[in-house]
Amino acid sequence: MKLRDLIEWDEKGQARLQVRVTPKASANRVRIEERKGERPRVRVDVTVAPEDGKANKQVLKLLANELGLPKSALLIARGHTSRDKVIVLQKS
Repeated sequence: MKLRDLIEWDEKGQARLQVRVTPKASANRVRIEERKGERPRVRVDVTVAPEDGKANKQVLKLLANELGLPKSALLIARGHTSRDKVIVLQKS
């Protein structure tokens, strides 16, 4: 399964991606966690601490790189201070 396969589209045609973030990880990476009987979950591991928005910036950078989009095309819609975030993909 690819990251693009987990993008959800709402009734307004807006693309959203739900992610779970692990700050202060040993490496920066985006991975898909398969869960038995449930929808796979996108996990984003970042090496930076969640201070002053540094982890959020790294999350957007990693996801943009993985999706082949500019960073400006991604926005955190929900979960700025939470490990669980909803990322909106905007037209750039």
